[in-house]
Amino acid sequence: MPKANETVLEIDLGALTHNFNYIKSKLQPNTKFLAVVKAFAYGSDSIVVAKHLEKLNVDYLAVAYAKEGVLLRDAGITTPILVLHPQPINFKTIIERCLEPSIYSIRILDEFIRTAENQSQKDYPIHIKFNTGLNRLGFCKNDVDYIVSELNRTTSIKVKSLFSHLAASEDKNETDFTNHQITLFKSIAEDFKSKLNYSPLLHLCNTSGIINYPKGQLDMVRSGIGLYGFGNSATEDAQLRPIANLKSVISQIHKIEKDETVGYNRAYKAKSVQTTATIPIGHADGITRVYGKEKGFVFINGKKAPIIGNVCMDMIMVNISDIDCKEGDEVIIFDGSHKASNVAESSGTISYEIITAISQRVKRIIISD
Repeated sequence: MPKANETVLEIDLGALTHNFNYIKSKLQPNTKFLAVVKAFAYGSDSIVVAKHLEKLNVDYLAVAYAKEGVLLRDAGITTPILVLHPQPINFKTIIERCLEPSIYSIRILDEFIRTAENQSQKDYPIHIKFNTGLNRLGFCKNDVDYIVSELNRTTSIKVKSLFSHLAASEDKNETDFTNHQITLFKSIAEDFKSKLNYSPLLHLCNTSGIINYPKGQLDMVRSGIGLYGFGNSATEDAQLRPIANLKSVISQIHKIEKDETVGYNRAYKAKSVQTTATIPIGHADGITRVYGKEKGFVFINGKKAPIIGNVCMDMIMVNISDIDCKEGDEVIIFDGSHKASNVAESSGTISYEIITAISQRVKRIIISD
């Protein structure tokens, strides 16, 4: 790969193919694959990623909000798209753009039926979400009869799937809780299906669920973070390849004397004569202030350089006193060898947060499959 001469996010479609095939190898032969491409495909590029997944014959895509689904439809994506957290103000748009809403409460169900009827829809596909312990969104077990009664009084909608969300599938200490969620969801689904004259798809497992709970795979699984190269365990991380490489360049090098300070609020004071490098990436690009004051780091010519002082809006400064480098040299914030999860862990956060925070002003470079 060519070395960076500005701040760029490389998106490696070969790594995406590898991750898709690896996760798919864990599935039962008839289990469908839903790829989560919300939040600009976890901070990368939702259109590029969705188009590539479509070429790989993914069964479903999922986004968080209707706007994200519209962006994909505008780009020519035809794969079914589940909207995980729709709002009533967007229901008309959802129908116009052939998006499929997650229906998670009585209010949302009633409002979507009203919109679908007003739009003269017949059997419009919806997905019913049940809360089995995450306590975020979803109907409860006791709502089944009401949902079915509403379905029976209208021909405007039809249930495409029933689903829920595991709360701690990556945590081996929560095995009992996860097994309880699986059992509860299966019980709800059986009750629901017994009151319909058709059988919706069932899906429950996220990436960690796919790996750790094969019995929960059911008719379809949803993979997000795994597609982007993170498996929520060291064992699985070793089998996956991060698709995003965040790189920059040294803009300027400074020699500073003992007791001189660096950056805003003079947050760093040199303990001796030191050399610093200024890099054109900052909190407006997704490297938040939490990574400052030597909590975060970058790599220059294979060596770790801690971020010193406060992170600026457009720049960071790093200590390069022990690194042989020059202005114009490439800087690695994270890549396949220097994992985003390690950078995140150093500052008490998770890979999801650092990769999805990368600003859209950072130039994207696509590396073909």
